[in-house]
Amino acid sequence: MTKNRSITEDHLDLMHHIQEDGKASQRKISKNTGFSLGKVNYILKGLIDIGFIKIQNFNKSSQKINYIYILTPKGVKHKTAITKKFIIKKKQEYDKLNSYIKK
Repeated sequence: MTKNRSITEDHLDLMHHIQEDGKASQRKISKNTGFSLGKVNYILKGLIDIGFIKIQNFNKSSQKINYIYILTPKGVKHKTAITKKFIIKKKQEYDKLNSYIKK
């Protein structure tokens, strides 16, 4: 994902999951979101590339390395802005569809 690509609902969903549980494995994120493991990996890499998420290693018993995904301040700021835009867009779509029903 390049810096010029727009953030999709999938990216936003993943950012919300990361903010809720940064210690979740990609498999757990995949299970919770319904995304394939490959899609989770692809989106995470893209969000890391643009600086919305950072990754840290930590040891969890007997030499096994795991990762913690952390939403960066830049990521939090953009997630909030994107969420607001998303809500406005969905409200406009709802109002438009509702007007069709009332006709």
